[in-house]
Amino acid sequence: MAIFLYVAIIASLYYLFHRRLCCKSPYFIDWPIIGMLPKVLWNLHRIHDFATDDIFKQRGKTGEFMGPWFTKMNYMVTSDPMNVHHIMSKSFDNYVKGSKFREIFQAFGLGIFTSDSETWRYHRSLLLSFFKNRKFEMFLEKTIHKKVTCSLIPTLEHVKQHGIEVDLQDIFSRFTFDNICSIVLGYDPNCLSIEFPHVACEKAFNEAEESIFYRHAVPKSVWKLLEWFQIGEERKMSEACKVFDKFIYSCIASKREELSKYNKSSQIDESQVDLLSVLMKMREEEESKKGETLIHDDKFLRDSAFNIFVAGRDTITSALTWFFWLVAKNPSVEAKILEEIKKNFGANNDDMKHKILSIEEVKKLVYLHGAFCESLRLFPPIPFESKQAINGDVLPSGHHVRPNTTILLSLFSMGRFEEIWGKDCLEFKPERWISEKGGIIHVPSYKFISFNAGPRTCLGKDLSFIQLKMVAAAILCNYCIQVVEGHEAIPSLSIVLLMKGGLKVRITKREVV
Repeated sequence: MAIFLYVAIIASLYYLFHRRLCCKSPYFIDWPIIGMLPKVLWNLHRIHDFATDDIFKQRGKTGEFMGPWFTKMNYMVTSDPMNVHHIMSKSFDNYVKGSKFREIFQAFGLGIFTSDSETWRYHRSLLLSFFKNRKFEMFLEKTIHKKVTCSLIPTLEHVKQHGIEVDLQDIFSRFTFDNICSIVLGYDPNCLSIEFPHVACEKAFNEAEESIFYRHAVPKSVWKLLEWFQIGEERKMSEACKVFDKFIYSCIASKREELSKYNKSSQIDESQVDLLSVLMKMREEEESKKGETLIHDDKFLRDSAFNIFVAGRDTITSALTWFFWLVAKNPSVEAKILEEIKKNFGANNDDMKHKILSIEEVKKLVYLHGAFCESLRLFPPIPFESKQAINGDVLPSGHHVRPNTTILLSLFSMGRFEEIWGKDCLEFKPERWISEKGGIIHVPSYKFISFNAGPRTCLGKDLSFIQLKMVAAAILCNYCIQVVEGHEAIPSLSIVLLMKGGLKVRITKREVV
């Protein structure tokens, strides 16, 4: 009965607030029984701006959120760089993902993003050896080059020739899904083509992420009830996970059959450096050497794949989408990017027509790198981070942390503070990242936290910049991207900062580089 009471109270208050108030929302009050939840629900559609402008900028960078009574929905929220540095680095062992996080993110299984202690270290060591392998870097470059040449450019050319509006975010989403499937599974589902085919597993992935976001906004008792009855967001997530799991397990079965054709002692050749092949071969080699069985069963492989899909797919989609929106709104930045490309690689259009830059070539594009840093500062793909304290602690801000307290870090808000970035913090200025000598200025990760900070800093940071710059250079040298008039760029309600409703654009040929 308590669960139904909470649902009824919250729904009634949410309805009454919207019925009685047109422009002004209620004060941020810790109400009896229902806590501070009404104000959050009222502003859920603009939650990141609400947190930045209405909470952190007005009430300090650290505070407490009190949820409805008996729901265990009480959080400490912070966007203070010194607190972030303390939590993510100095006292790393005291702040973990924790059981609450794993429950909310149950779709992730026990992959690198949800695990702690030794399980996390094992995942990280595996991925570190994978990403740092020279063969993998060559494989990544070849994969991106092929996908840009055979799918991205033909699709953009088709859109340009027909003069139609297109959702650029959808194009990037399809592109990155194909890419990550090739990198993780060694299989290209060909989502990106001029037919824009419906690919169930690609859409299911987005739906699962959106449903996970809503678990942060309602009491556990509510989403558990919805999960039990399989209605609303919980039904959507369950169905999405079934679709994705069916896809991933079929890929695992196909990969096992493929690898069974090779001798166990054979080395992994160029066509077998995808993550799935590496993990499977690793298990075989270790078993043959020591007679031990690794934990690389199908569930382990599935969880590893799901986590890397989030890291290498939607985060890249988000970064590309917001970058092209910002560049389209700032023609002077676009001109400087093109001038840098022209200076380094070609004097005219013919030199760069449909040319895909290599890994070594994109490393020369300092201004483009700064432009992506600036875009990631303003629109971090992962807008918030969650940690749970094991023991009590005192943060540098003076706030006391009780054992088992959940702390939410707002990465989105941290990119919008004058104290960190100056009075022009809301402006898109790649120059802030470039030194007088023409190099990239290093900003501590606890201030520029788009790639996480401390021991959990993203292993694929350098590879992400490589992919982003290869794609951006290929598009900008060949096409002009014009945002459709009246299009509103609104962050979606998801654990990844995508653009609600996509990015509607028109594409025309670029006449002069």
